[in-house]
Amino acid sequence: MQPIIFIDDEAPIREAVQQWLELSGLTVRTCARAEEALALLDAEFPGVVVSDVRMPGMDGLVLLAKLQALDPELPVIMVTGHGDVPMAVEAMRQGAYDFIEKPFTPERLLASLQRALDKRRLVGENRALRRQAGERGRIEGQLLGVSPAMVELRRQILELAPTAVNVLIRGETGSGKERVARCLHDFGPRANKAFVALNCAAIPEQLFESELFGHESGAFTGAQGKRIGRIEHADGGSLFLDEVESLPLAQQAKLLRVLQEKSLERLGSNRSIAVDLRVISAVKPDLAAEVRAGRFREDLLYRLNIAELHIPPLRERREDIPLLFNHFAREAATRHGREPRPLTAADLARLLTHDWPGNVRELANAAERHVLGLGRAPATSGPGQSLAEQLDAFEAQCLRQALQQCRGNIAEAMALLQLPRRTLNEKMQRHGISRGEFVEG
Repeated sequence: MQPIIFIDDEAPIREAVQQWLELSGLTVRTCARAEEALALLDAEFPGVVVSDVRMPGMDGLVLLAKLQALDPELPVIMVTGHGDVPMAVEAMRQGAYDFIEKPFTPERLLASLQRALDKRRLVGENRALRRQAGERGRIEGQLLGVSPAMVELRRQILELAPTAVNVLIRGETGSGKERVARCLHDFGPRANKAFVALNCAAIPEQLFESELFGHESGAFTGAQGKRIGRIEHADGGSLFLDEVESLPLAQQAKLLRVLQEKSLERLGSNRSIAVDLRVISAVKPDLAAEVRAGRFREDLLYRLNIAELHIPPLRERREDIPLLFNHFAREAATRHGREPRPLTAADLARLLTHDWPGNVRELANAAERHVLGLGRAPATSGPGQSLAEQLDAFEAQCLRQALQQCRGNIAEAMALLQLPRRTLNEKMQRHGISRGEFVEG
């Protein structure tokens, strides 16, 4: 519901206008002074402001100037007395949306408000679209991939990032779980707060409690001073628990209590410390199976798994392999001061038919070795794909490379690939390739 703020120093007028508008189904907040209204407004205010011109203290024209500085697209309707028409004209010149002369009828005010609310709604929708477009561009630079699975993963991240829900990320070793967790943090309202990552498999069990909850000086032998734990450090931000299945059962119970009560106690202290955090967890095995085996608490699983993201392994999105390999190769070439080495057709075929059990991490390693001349792309491993599937993947990559080289120019791609337009169009459609992916800008 789009709210309306109505400002007038006369109480009977405020009460009458509020009654009229609420009977028309609108949400109204009335203020006696401009200063009071200004404290309620920011650049994201989704509604409309209606203000009298002549008021004690800050008058309507000064308020209008301040609102224009806050958001030039905020509709402000000015209400004027009979003798203030020249002032109203000046207000319109300064950016007021409309002016209404006293005494006015409810119908006159409602008509102006409906137009102003429609305008404000369109402004809000356009801003949201621009933000989403900007975020899509940014996240595509963080999570590379043109496969439908990666497009869907990026969409889900942008949908979940603005929320406060805890998220469980599933993915194989090396698939990029921490990168996904970082995107959930960076594209949400907690981005300017701490992102604290903890690998639960890398901490000895006897150090877990101190690492997570912190301790006071003298809490145990060797506790020389006070320590702020990872949970407290993440206050206001995000706590990323990688390999959360490795969390000891005793610490699972204490973490559950923190999530339920939104507070913790350091080791050696009885004082509760309030914490506000979002927990993002990553897991390789099926946590439900861990619960059945008695190694993971079911109630904690429900707390951590409000929403779930699945990162597909590379073998399920082979069309992303050349793009990722080239990205890692360019990074490695810059890092080592080398010129990028081109891939041969045989190299590309090996990349596309390898199963990549180490996923993106293994691919990055292969790209660095390629740049350093330490070995060719890995040979096929595991059962791999059928010959038809391998040829299909290779054809899709050839099309993408040609369109990339030609910056989406179909005529140039036809000449480069020596294909007629109809054949090229059919192949692009079959592989789900759009010319727009390669057009600059």
